[in-house]
Amino acid sequence: MFPLVYEINTRIWLQKLSRVQNRPVTLGTVPDSEFRFFSESGFSMVWLMGVWKPSEYSHAIATSHPDLRSSLLEHLPALRPSDIASSPYSIPSYTANEALGGEEELLLFRERLASHGIRLMLDFVPNHMALDNQWLPDHPEFFVPVSAAERSHDPGSCFEYAQGKYLAYGRDPYFPSWTDTLQLNYANPATHAMMTGNLLKIAGLCDAVRCDVAMLVLKSVFNTTWKNLGGHMKDEFWGPAIQAVRKRHPKFVFLAESYWNKEWELQQQGFDYTYDKPFYDCLGSAPVNVEKLKGHLQAQWSYQQHLCRFIENHDEPRAADKMGLNNRAAALCLLASPGMHLVHQDQMEGYRRKIPVQLIHQAPEHPDRELAELYRRLFVLQQDPAFQEGRIEPLDLEGPNPSHCLGFHRFSENRHAFVLANFGSTGIAVEFSHPAFELLQREKISILSTASGNRTASPHIEESRMQVRLAPHEAVAITFRAPSPQP
Repeated sequence: MFPLVYEINTRIWLQKLSRVQNRPVTLGTVPDSEFRFFSESGFSMVWLMGVWKPSEYSHAIATSHPDLRSSLLEHLPALRPSDIASSPYSIPSYTANEALGGEEELLLFRERLASHGIRLMLDFVPNHMALDNQWLPDHPEFFVPVSAAERSHDPGSCFEYAQGKYLAYGRDPYFPSWTDTLQLNYANPATHAMMTGNLLKIAGLCDAVRCDVAMLVLKSVFNTTWKNLGGHMKDEFWGPAIQAVRKRHPKFVFLAESYWNKEWELQQQGFDYTYDKPFYDCLGSAPVNVEKLKGHLQAQWSYQQHLCRFIENHDEPRAADKMGLNNRAAALCLLASPGMHLVHQDQMEGYRRKIPVQLIHQAPEHPDRELAELYRRLFVLQQDPAFQEGRIEPLDLEGPNPSHCLGFHRFSENRHAFVLANFGSTGIAVEFSHPAFELLQREKISILSTASGNRTASPHIEESRMQVRLAPHEAVAITFRAPSPQP
């Protein structure tokens, strides 16, 4: 069974619930209606993003950083100081935020999820820590040092944690430094032990972790970026750390935020799932890169079934904005593809305004109720064995100009699902053949369309061929029971 994960911006969510309920809502007092929503939607995991103790340094930087302020004002033109908080990825310690209810209420929230058969996911940030983390000033050896000579060449790259002593800011080598964080030094085996201890602590509070920028602490990446300052990283971190957690918690789930084609390498280190950024990029391009997406969906099953697919998360633009007219078709393709599926808070309602993670207040938007209803139907569709258990194969679509159309077949032992998506601006008729149609019982066909009002022409089936008319930006899923294709 592929997990369906719901990502929640915890601070924003509890603020919204507090306004609606007209009372302070913390993790221990979340109303029952929220848990019913999780359960009825079919979510198997809830990811509470941003539950850890906030950093005072990060908060101060967030309120004064000129570039960040521009993005905050873009979301909230009437920005107030009380709307700004620390980055949830600048973590001083893996201690539950008391303002959200603390550890006791976090565990209670987990218990309530478990009563609905839902697991809890939390954040782990392996690459860096807050400037005011609990290990400084006693253990500077856990972080990458910067000499005074190096600092003179790049004064903006480091933090003076003690007089005349400097540590590197955390960073992704392709972006500027995160100036509210310090870079962990994985050339030091003691850092491995300390961070494994943090993982074990987190694993006692939840059932899964989403590991932020997990590829940055791969040995090859760390040495390329930091060897000159921190020394040579000899051993991988992930494999031994994941094994240590699994000895205590055998069913614990690891999700890696991964980029740069490092997904397979991280899967080999022990990750259950890795981000599938190529899937997102193909669907989000204009025009949709159908050929590349089709090829991507033909990757080996041992790789595909461990991918986490999404069309929105807290780091990316809102799907309704990014996917535009193809948003509904993209939602169907997302939930019909194999792997873990990640749905972000307010994605179902079609919100368009991305929220900077330093905000704890959200600008109001009008929900798209028709889109929310489509998602509810897609969640039901996803429970079909063809999607939960089935393999995937591409369809060779024929028609006057099928270049804007994607087609794939999901199939289990006796269930079939044909997914067709038209990402173009004109309607089109496509045809394809498949041996599953030969013994098809026509009355058993179910069709789900993303078109407004669920409008789509019924497919025409003759012997082993099907013809389907698709409206502009429409996707359909055609499901039925029939004998599986012979190998």
